[in-house]
Amino acid sequence: MNTATVPECRTAAALAARRRKSEAALERVHQAITRIRREKAQISVAAVARRADVSRTFLYDNAEARSAVAAATAQAGERQSRMLAEQDDEREATWRERALNAEDALKAAHTEILAQRTRIGELLGQIRDLEAEWNQEAVQRITTENTTLKQRVRQLTADNRTLDERLKAARSNLRFQDRRVADLEARVADPGSTM
Repeated sequence: MNTATVPECRTAAALAARRRKSEAALERVHQAITRIRREKAQISVAAVARRADVSRTFLYDNAEARSAVAAATAQAGERQSRMLAEQDDEREATWRERALNAEDALKAAHTEILAQRTRIGELLGQIRDLEAEWNQEAVQRITTENTTLKQRVRQLTADNRTLDERLKAARSNLRFQDRRVADLEARVADPGSTM
C-alpha cells in the first residue's frame, strides 16, 4: 500500500464520520423543534440546543440547522402575534360595546330629563293659570307632585353625570386599546425590532 493513500483514507473516513455526526445532530434538531412545537413552548436557539443536545455554535454554523430554527422561530412569532391580535380584537369589541351601551343610556337619560323638565314646566304653568281657582288641597297636591318631579330630575341628572363619566372612561379605554393594537401591528410588521 502506498503511504500517500493511508492519510487520504483516514481523512476520507474522518470526513465521513463528521458528516454522519452532523446529519445525526441535524436530525435531533428537527426532532427537538417538533417536540417544542407540540408542547407549544417558546422556540429559541438555547431551547433547541438544549433539547437536541447540540451546541449553539452548531446551530449557528450549520446552515440547515440555522434555517430550521429561524423558520420555527418566525412561525411561532406569527402564531403568537395572531393570538395577541385576536385577544386585542376581543377586548376592543368589548370596550366598543360598553361605550355604545353607555352612549345609548346617556341619550335615554337626556331624553328622560327633557321630558321631565317639559312636564315640570307644564305643571308650573297650570299652577300659575289656575292658582286663583284652586283650593288649598289642590295646591298641596300639585306642590307635592312638583317636589317629586324635581327629585326625579335631580336623580336623573346624577344618573346622567355617572353615565357621562362611564362613557369618558370607556372612550379612554378604547383609545388605549387602539394604541395597543397599533403597537402590536407594528411589532408584527417588523419582527426584527423585538429581538
